Amino acid sequence: MKRLQSLLIGIVAIVLILLFGVRELEHSSGMAGAKVLNIYNWGDYIDPELLTKFEEETGYKVNYETFDSNEAMFTKIQQGGTSYDIAIPSEYMIQKMMEENLLKPLDHNKINGLDNIDARFLDLSFDPGNQYSIPYFWGTLGIVYNDKFFDEGEITEWDDLWKPELKDSIMLIDGAREVIGLGLDSLGYSLNSKNEDELQEAFNKLRTMTPNIKAIVADEIKMYMANEEASVAVTFSGEAADMMYENEHIHYVIPSEGSNLWFDNMVIPKTSQNEEGAYAFLNFMLEPENAAQNAEYIGYSTPNEAAMALLPDDITEDEQFYPSDELMQHLEVYENLGSEYLGIYNDLFLELKMYRK
Repeated sequence: MKRLQSLLIGIVAIVLILLFGVRELEHSSGMAGAKVLNIYNWGDYIDPELLTKFEEETGYKVNYETFDSNEAMFTKIQQGGTSYDIAIPSEYMIQKMMEENLLKPLDHNKINGLDNIDARFLDLSFDPGNQYSIPYFWGTLGIVYNDKFFDEGEITEWDDLWKPELKDSIMLIDGAREVIGLGLDSLGYSLNSKNEDELQEAFNKLRTMTPNIKAIVADEIKMYMANEEASVAVTFSGEAADMMYENEHIHYVIPSEGSNLWFDNMVIPKTSQNEEGAYAFLNFMLEPENAAQNAEYIGYSTPNEAAMALLPDDITEDEQFYPSDELMQHLEVYENLGSEYLGIYNDLFLELKMYRK
């Protein structure tokens, strides 16, 4: 009888250990139960205090993972290994994910606070009617420079990057659309050009800039500029805000020829297993107080008009980050080019990087 009892106790113990192991495995792979919300976002792209606040207010446990490119995010969601409930892609990638049937259409009856969003950032071409996405942040691509090396007004346009005095000075962001795009912009062409003669002309012009290029990097730009190891860089507005916070001699310029106007939006991937939690997060981030806190922490521009009323005037009145309507007319949104032309942009960019070596 004692042997039988010992055997039963042993079986129960094994079962409990197995159950615990399965739960831990589910948790680590992002497949945990309904009280877990799996968020997939860019690195350093939300105030951590907001995640804690969301957990405390809703009772959900947040699993938070990051990606470093739209393409990496797309591939992981397409493969379906992890059931993300919220992802935050950029406009052209949202369009691609819609075409690939990777997103769930939104039930607007479950969304509160959409009327807080500035109408300029709703119903855009990449997602008419916001059927699949909710605005999160927006911004521009531009030039940062250090006033210890350049006077105000000395760098105002893309063409200034070709000045001989900038030899071995420029940090370029590691992105094909951005670099090939600035070449196109400098020639007066569209950022979404599919004209191969225009693309080749932009490449040829960029190649003449290579003596001025110090490095082509990503997040390291912030460190190089803040530490004054470089004097000029091409980067995004939010990254520029971080640099300006670290170093008072750094300034951000949206080039006069025009530039990229980008949007990052929140979506619910097709594989989501916690839609209720996903809608709770969308509504949480649409609350003006939370959107304002996030914008002040991250440094990017908020599309939440109600949140702007809560931000300091020195932020919302700064045209470097909240451009005038006139300047907005010169900005262009990236479109999904399709695999063929995206491949051409990538090939030209790779050739440019190889050429400068």
